[in-house]
Amino acid sequence: MISYRPFYETLFRKGITEYNLIFKQGFSANTFHRMKKGEAISTKTLDALCYALDCRVEDIIEFVKE
Repeated sequence: MISYRPFYETLFRKGITEYNLIFKQGFSANTFHRMKKGEAISTKTLDALCYALDCRVEDIIEFVKE
């Protein structure tokens, strides 16, 4: 299972809010809604998040073995 826990830790560490990503960076609120529910996001969105947050993929998602 893919977990987005690292994403929220990265936001906290960098002092960035979802509001900032939505209204200043142009991300869809639906993206974060999907992430909160543990649903899939596209690799294009993952790439854009890495660019906006200046981080690695591992700072946004992790694999959690069930």
